[in-house]
Amino acid sequence: MVLRLAGKEQGMDERVEKTPDATLHQRILSEVEARILSGEWPPGHRIPFEHELTRQYGCSRMTVSKALGDLVRRGLIERRRRSGSFVAHPQVQSAVLEVHDIRQEVEAMGLPYAWKREARTVRSARAEDRKRLDLPARSRVVAVTGCHLAGRQPFCHEDRLISLAAVPEAEGEAFDGNIGPGTWLLQQVPWSAAENRISAVAAEPEIADALAIPAGTACLVIERRTWISDQHITQVRLTYPGDRHQLVAAFTPSQA
Repeated sequence: MVLRLAGKEQGMDERVEKTPDATLHQRILSEVEARILSGEWPPGHRIPFEHELTRQYGCSRMTVSKALGDLVRRGLIERRRRSGSFVAHPQVQSAVLEVHDIRQEVEAMGLPYAWKREARTVRSARAEDRKRLDLPARSRVVAVTGCHLAGRQPFCHEDRLISLAAVPEAEGEAFDGNIGPGTWLLQQVPWSAAENRISAVAAEPEIADALAIPAGTACLVIERRTWISDQHITQVRLTYPGDRHQLVAAFTPSQA
C-alpha cells in the first residue's frame, strides 16, 4: 500500500511506504474502539469472530488477533474461551483515602513543622459532641483546637474531639508541645476504619484569622471520624486554605 503526501510546492511529492498488515491492524483497532466508545456496541455486545473480521478486512488472522489483544489490554473488550470476544462492562472504582499525618505532609514539602494550640478542654460530652462522635449519654471528651504551621505560614486549622472512653490517656495530654493531636493519636492508638467527608466552604472570621486569610476565602474542609471495632476514637475538622492544599485520591479497580 502506498500513501501519497502532496507537497505545497511543485515537485515536493513524497511517498511513504507502509506494510499492509501494520495499516490494517491500526484500522481494525480504531474502528472497533470507535464503535465501543460511541455506544454503538454496548457492554456485553459480542465482537465478530476472528474469522469474520479476517474476511471483512481481507487480512491475516494474526493481524486481527493482535488488534483484539490490544483492545483487551486497554480494558475495552474481554475474551471468553470458546465464546469469543465481548465489549467489557465498566469496572466500578473506589477512592482510597488514607489517614495522613499532617506533620509528615509539611516536612515532605521541605518546610519546618510546628503545632500551635489554641484551646483544650476536658468536658462531659455535649449534644453536639455526642452527634459528632456518635457517643452515648454521660460520655466524656477532650476538645482541642489549634493550627498547624508550615514554616511561618498557617497550613491547616484543626478542631478535634477525642473520646475518653476510647483513649483515656488523652485526659493527661496537654497537646501544647510541637506534636499535634493527630500525630499523637497515630502513635498511641490503632484504628480499624475511617470516614472522610470533604467539602468546600467560605472561611468564617475566626477560622480566617487563624489561617491569616480574608474572611470568606474558599477553603477545603475534611471532616474525619476514626474508630476501632465499633468504638469511635476521634472526630476532627481540618480546614485548609483552598489555594494551599490539594487532595489526591488513588484509585483501584473494584474486585466485585
